[in-house]
Amino acid sequence: MPCATSFIFTDEHEIPVTQKILRIATRPSPQARTQAQFVADSITRENPEVECKLVFVESTGDQRADVPLNQMAGQGIFVKEVQRAVLDGRADIAVHSAKDLPTITEYGLEIGAWCARRDARDALIGTSLQQLEHGATIATGSVRRRAQLRAIRPDLQFVELRGNIGTRLEKVPVGGAVVMAVAALEVLGLTEKITEILDPEFFVPMIGQGCVAVEHRFGDLETQQFVQSIDHKATRYAVEIERAFLSVLGSGCSLPVGAYVNNQNILTTFLATDDTSQARSISMQAEVSDEENATLIAAQLARTSREQIGRR
Repeated sequence: MPCATSFIFTDEHEIPVTQKILRIATRPSPQARTQAQFVADSITRENPEVECKLVFVESTGDQRADVPLNQMAGQGIFVKEVQRAVLDGRADIAVHSAKDLPTITEYGLEIGAWCARRDARDALIGTSLQQLEHGATIATGSVRRRAQLRAIRPDLQFVELRGNIGTRLEKVPVGGAVVMAVAALEVLGLTEKITEILDPEFFVPMIGQGCVAVEHRFGDLETQQFVQSIDHKATRYAVEIERAFLSVLGSGCSLPVGAYVNNQNILTTFLATDDTSQARSISMQAEVSDEENATLIAAQLARTSREQIGRR
């Protein structure tokens, strides 16, 4: 890790102080940049000898903004290039939205911190669910959100939605709504745009939604120490259980899927088919307060869900 030497002057001595430079790879979007700066500030607060600098990397998902998200699902499209910056030495750590991370960690990297989770729920911007007229239009690129809304309101119409948060907010259909993560709006101070927050028991969030993940090179013990200083134990517990559910389905799963562990350690899961004409879905719940068996419970829910919607 790069370092620089400065001096603290006293009446009698010059005391050398080594300033550690920690380079943080992140996407350049406003949300990603703000999240990375939050990580930088948190690390510096816990480790005053560290100075953080952001390294901006454009991801495949950013470059292919014209392609619907469901056609690129499960490929780590928002993380691969950011991870590569750490692996090839351009950066020391990578910061991601946890929901974008495949369940199989990239070789040579380690997840050193799951930052304290923001609000994991989804929200409507535009018109509330109850006030949407018959056949109203919802803009979202998420197959999970479409499946969950269709289960409640089969009359709704859906259109694709891509772009950063500001762009999405400009695309609210007339008389309709867009669906966004509450956490994304919190990061940018835009929660006043929310019309309705959706109940996570019925609109189960994406795995890891609302959490920021921090990766570092495997074996980089000094960086690991800095990163682990901002790890949030309760968030790590919840997100790793959710990821255990997804791992059974496979990192490349493109089906509508969600899993969420709430503050009462209740795991709610969702899985649906991608057949929009005859869609089937299954939602299940289980208590996961037993740390020793929590991931096993999540894995069993995944197997049961997969069997019940007819996927082996």
